[in-house]
Amino acid sequence: MAVDAQTIEKLAELARIAISEETIDDVSSRLGDVLQLVDQLQAVNTDGVEPMAHPLDEVQVLRKDAVTEPNRREAFLALAPQSEAGLYLVPKVID
Repeated sequence: MAVDAQTIEKLAELARIAISEETIDDVSSRLGDVLQLVDQLQAVNTDGVEPMAHPLDEVQVLRKDAVTEPNRREAFLALAPQSEAGLYLVPKVID
């Protein structure tokens, strides 16, 4: 499927991207290739194929929810210029 330069310019405007005059032909060709692929996918016979609710319908093995690193909060707070009650104190930036 061929995409003309006018369509490319309109799409670039809608997407708020700059496409130079020199690259319009290349973009048109690439976009045409993508649309051709979509046409091929639409032509596939999917009769009898049950849709999936989620691509990971099968049992997904998750890692154990366990702490793997030591608590270094005090060490990090010691590096801060100012801290109080376990919190970092920062200069006020908004009045």
